Amino acid sequence: DVNPLADPGVSALRDAATRDEQARRYSDAAGQLDQALKLTPDSPELLQERAEVAVRLKDFSTAERLAHRSWSLGPKLGPLCARNWQTVVEMRLQARDQAGAASARKWVQQCHKAGVPRY
Repeated sequence: DVNPLADPGVSALRDAATRDEQARRYSDAAGQLDQALKLTPDSPELLQERAEVAVRLKDFSTAERLAHRSWSLGPKLGPLCARNWQTVVEMRLQARDQAGAASARKWVQQCHKAGVPRY
């Protein structure tokens, strides 16, 4: 993994959002993350964090849209990928779309790749 240096302003906003979310102030957390996204609009991690706060706010269409955008900009493998698609699974279940949820579950599985055998 290669991670660029974090913008201190974005880091402060993310930290504030985490504190707000832990205190169950979800609207405040969403506001902090929205400000961070204005600074780095194509951050897959921020988009997924905002999607998860949208779930807490019961804004399910926004949550699914943000999770899809995060996936499209993200690594398409690993934990972030799995979080993206698990969010979509949950939103499809919320919408009572069993077929959509089943399809998204397949994508969750594709985020996990077996390691290289070492002998």
